[in-house]
Amino acid sequence: MVNVQGTVADGFEPVRDAFRHNLAARGDRGAAVTVYRDGRPVVDLWGGLADAEAPGDHTAPTHDAAWRRDTAQVMRSATKGPSAAVLHLLHQRGTLDPDAPVGTYWPEFKANGKERVLVRHLLSHRAGLPVLDTPLTPAQALDGVSGPEAVAAQAPEWEPGTAHGYHPHTWSWLLGELVLRVTGEPLGRWFAEEIAEPLGLDLWIGLPAAQEHRVGRVAEVAAPAAPPAQGLRVRAKPHVADAYRDPASLTRRAFGAIEPLPDENAAAYRAACLAASAGVATARSLARFYAALIGHVDGRRLYTAATLTAARTEESAGPDRVLVVPTRFGSGYMLHGPASPMLSPASFGHPGRGGSLGFADADAGIAFGYVTGSLQKSVTSDPRAQALVRAVRTCLTD
Repeated sequence: MVNVQGTVADGFEPVRDAFRHNLAARGDRGAAVTVYRDGRPVVDLWGGLADAEAPGDHTAPTHDAAWRRDTAQVMRSATKGPSAAVLHLLHQRGTLDPDAPVGTYWPEFKANGKERVLVRHLLSHRAGLPVLDTPLTPAQALDGVSGPEAVAAQAPEWEPGTAHGYHPHTWSWLLGELVLRVTGEPLGRWFAEEIAEPLGLDLWIGLPAAQEHRVGRVAEVAAPAAPPAQGLRVRAKPHVADAYRDPASLTRRAFGAIEPLPDENAAAYRAACLAASAGVATARSLARFYAALIGHVDGRRLYTAATLTAARTEESAGPDRVLVVPTRFGSGYMLHGPASPMLSPASFGHPGRGGSLGFADADAGIAFGYVTGSLQKSVTSDPRAQALVRAVRTCLTD
């Protein structure tokens, strides 16, 4: 019997069934999922192992190995959604203009033809800066200085604003340095003080050492053989797989902006303020964050109606020069579409490569958070997350 703990409200039992099936048959060794509806949690589940590499039967873990109610996990690119909120709130407070050139706030950034790169280009992956001519070492990627210097010196791969291509790693230094120049604080500290603490979130962009003991270990695991899931998977189309294999492709160079990749289980990585990839959260807090973007949660709301509209209005659509398939982006968020299916066309959020997903759907009043330690070869659409989303949709239509 699969060990699943937590609660579901009446009518949301299909989500528990899908979550249990993920653990039993879809390769999840440990995970958590939370769903908010109209500002209140209706699903809050966790189960399996906090260490995806731990030996033994993950369906009946020992107490020491079990995923607990407060277990947190690295979110990978699902970090981008919370990071984008920092820029939107700075704009909402009149501190940052999305239509201003980035060089207005960060003069060194103007080098090599980037004078007309706008703040909104960074958020919508239109800046033309997904790669670095010289990849950073893991130590350089984490030091808070080398990354911003590298993107400031980098020439764009295309005329900024004319096309879009996912910025998997460089987004960390583009947004992080911009927020530092505007506020004088690291993006992660601003997020902690202005968003996480008021909302009571266990969600960090730069994990404090005192919270390190709560974080599960991630590991790459093989997905069980199954029919292809809807959405983008690395092995789904030959041309996508070719792009990932070709060392000269924009795809491979973008994901290789850090070479080799840092150890995601290392405390130094999780403590670094990498706005694109190193955030750590519980599923509960990821869902609560998105719930506060679209409505009130315990009397607090983050986005005004105007900011919410700006965040989820399409800025980029069509062929993605990095992901090699059509994608849709709002301002800092992926939008519902074939590459990133969510609940409905009103959904916006961000997946993390390997499994995690956070999003909100204002029309349905739904906010969703899923984190896992079992990383599979998905990019923007993971079959486990998609099974949970389909279950939520079933609960709303039955």
